Amino acid sequence: MSPELISILVLAVVFVIATTRSVNMGALAFAAAFGVGELVADLDADGIFAGFPGDLFVVLVGVTYLFAIARSNGTTDWLVHASIRLVRGRVALIPWVMFFVTGALTAIGAVSPAAVAIVAPIALSFASRYGISPLLMGAMVVHGAQGGGFSPISIYGTIVNGIVERENLPGNATALFLISLIANLVIAGVVFVLFGGLKLWKRPPAADPDTEHPEAAPAADAQVAPTTGPAAGTRPGPATGLAVGTQTGPAVGTRPAPTVGTEAVLTPARIATLSSLAVLVVAVLAFDLDAGLTAVTLAAVLSAVWPDDSRKAVGQIAWSTVLLICGVLTYVGVLDEMGTITWAGEGVGGIGIPLLAALLLCYIGAIVSAFASSVGIMGALIPLAVPFLAQGEIGAVGMIAALAVSATVVDVSPFSTNGALVLAAAPDLDRERFFRQLMVYGGIVVAVVPAVMWLVLVVPGFG
Repeated sequence: MSPELISILVLAVVFVIATTRSVNMGALAFAAAFGVGELVADLDADGIFAGFPGDLFVVLVGVTYLFAIARSNGTTDWLVHASIRLVRGRVALIPWVMFFVTGALTAIGAVSPAAVAIVAPIALSFASRYGISPLLMGAMVVHGAQGGGFSPISIYGTIVNGIVERENLPGNATALFLISLIANLVIAGVVFVLFGGLKLWKRPPAADPDTEHPEAAPAADAQVAPTTGPAAGTRPGPATGLAVGTQTGPAVGTRPAPTVGTEAVLTPARIATLSSLAVLVVAVLAFDLDAGLTAVTLAAVLSAVWPDDSRKAVGQIAWSTVLLICGVLTYVGVLDEMGTITWAGEGVGGIGIPLLAALLLCYIGAIVSAFASSVGIMGALIPLAVPFLAQGEIGAVGMIAALAVSATVVDVSPFSTNGALVLAAAPDLDRERFFRQLMVYGGIVVAVVPAVMWLVLVVPGFG
């Protein structure tokens, strides 16, 4: 058995054990990286740690730390109330506001994870407060980021168009952007319908948040994946009682109204926190500073000035999520180091049937990108597609767009940077359960979207 095949089988075993035994998958993945790296790939510790996502570690810790402080001093409550005023109480519009705000950030040049890091904590806090499905809200944020991600001036768009030009392939930057935007809009619309968005339209406008706090929605509105039996594994959040699962009966955990006007007051701590969030946005978008390091620095300053508000914030960093994501991505780094990903791509590229090879490349891009860098995968797969694109049987513009969408739309996976940020940003939820729901949703996207993109863009020979 080849080393590459062994490494793939070990990954499958890690998934099975983590799913059936409720063990943190990150811990298992670190053990697998050590075993496969040392015994199969002949890597030393430095080679194994080469795949450790240090930048993502800092982003997850820094962003969750900063927003834990924002929750503790009431800043996120203030932002939620401001959002309600913006849409005049129409809660159903908030997921779409988050979609277009995130899309606008990536379209003007923000790196997708940076945009998600800025928007997701606010969006998920809102979802928790008003009983919106966290999967709905998280998916809207991620798909919004990817919808704007291929504009001609965006990071993704610039990189992919540069690869196309370097490989002397026909390209269409505007078509790439519009295809990605339309695909993510359609997916967002489907998610909105399937996960309770239509029910949100039936709610009366939320009351003025300065004087009255709306009740939490029934658990049925907030369900992400149905369960059988009497609310199996359902755990109410400490603030809202939001149950993630199917449950019958009246709304539970209705949150009592706070003291009138307290959440609308801008205290010095809240003003400083809002200023810090604005600084984070400007630092990332205008000065291209690292989102994680910037967030940690801002959180440290707030903690030093208001230690009482920030004392418990470190404990609210999503450490289990950090372990999970860093462990899995370290193992994926071992796979990359030993050539497993290239081995799989070259095997597909050698197939003599161009349409079948195109479909398999879309699936490889989707599957690998669910665990690794989307841009890195596109950079590897687009050159692999050059031989059969040169035959003229496959339209280059359609193939490149199908690869680009397939490799980025799967970032809703909890193992991708964007999915991990959504998972870490969700307050008052059973994160293990939310992780599984994101994993199921990500798996559905991986299974369906590449085939649809291939059928719509590649088979007709677009471009």
